[in-house]
Amino acid sequence: MQDFPNPRQQATEYKTPMRGKGEVALTRLDRYLLSQFMALFGFFALVLVSVYWVNRAVRLFDRLISDGQTAWVVLEFTALTLPYVIRVVLPIAAFAATVYVINRASSESEMVVMQATGASPWRLARPVLAFGVIVALLLSVLSHILVPVSRDRLELRQAQVAQDVSAKLLQPGSFQHPADGITIFIRGLSERGEMSDLYLSDSRSPGQRTTYTAKKAVILPSDSGPKLVMLDGMAQILTYADKRLSVTRFADFTYDMGETVSQAAARNRSVDQITTPELLAMSDDDLTAIGITGQRRVLEIGLRITQALLAPVAAMIGFAALMIGTFSRFGIWKQIVLSILGLILVQALSTTAETYALNRPQDWLVIFAPFLAGFTLCAVELHLASRPRCVRQKGATP
Repeated sequence: MQDFPNPRQQATEYKTPMRGKGEVALTRLDRYLLSQFMALFGFFALVLVSVYWVNRAVRLFDRLISDGQTAWVVLEFTALTLPYVIRVVLPIAAFAATVYVINRASSESEMVVMQATGASPWRLARPVLAFGVIVALLLSVLSHILVPVSRDRLELRQAQVAQDVSAKLLQPGSFQHPADGITIFIRGLSERGEMSDLYLSDSRSPGQRTTYTAKKAVILPSDSGPKLVMLDGMAQILTYADKRLSVTRFADFTYDMGETVSQAAARNRSVDQITTPELLAMSDDDLTAIGITGQRRVLEIGLRITQALLAPVAAMIGFAALMIGTFSRFGIWKQIVLSILGLILVQALSTTAETYALNRPQDWLVIFAPFLAGFTLCAVELHLASRPRCVRQKGATP
């Protein structure tokens, strides 16, 4: 006698594989959206970084070239500003990529198909949140390590360039005025940096003026600043009170250029030039040495965390605003404007909270309030998007 299967057992047996297929389909959906987000994110990040970086590079180029620096120094300075530029641009690129992908999916009816399969706005937000977390991890590496290291290196190189006065003074055939009361003229300059026929007038001392002339001279760096070594020359000291001129000849004479040009004071690292691991390892004495308190250290670390949190907030704001409303052949430009306004609001609140916290470091927790407000705004928009009937009934006329 043949045994017939139990109908409940048979339904269960078919139900399990169908559920598994559903889970695989949803996972593929996540991967599809995530791949779209990452591809567009890379494109927008490259474009925005290029525009922002070129703008800063042009200003650095004008300033450094006018000071006589080489193209290699200009390239080094612009490269050191790149981590900061990337940190500023990445949240904007994440927002732009999210808005572009969702807008394209809506215009091509992909979002309609996804929602028809049972994917709610909350479910579709999962790949968006994963995308924001990935960008936040990149921002964390930049904020906690790469940006402080690049700023510290940039500050060091700026101090070195400021001490390299040869780039400002070694211009043959013209009178140079590196400081008030100082006039320098050289007739020629060799490939090795040796100056010929040097004239230097120093009238900074009250009541007298000293004039140095030398057949040859060279500028040498030292720990206390650059030194001008003059060979085979003489020093003429004119006293204004009695109109007396004293002449002293010398075979070699060293002139301290440290006071001639503006020198950087003893280099004191600021808190934004210290990486987070190094900042956490500092003792109270180390913090006092750089002029900050323990509360300021906590605030700085908190600010770096909020810089990373801006990426998922921006991505979620761009997604949640575009999910409000129904399909329209005129597009979703109203939702796009709403998402942009939401991002501007969060950024304005973040700037206000940061300014307030810098004045009152003990209230450092306030810097997280704008991002909580941003996530709350996204939750409200997703809630409205998941209940479109309620939204329509509110606007309907009886």
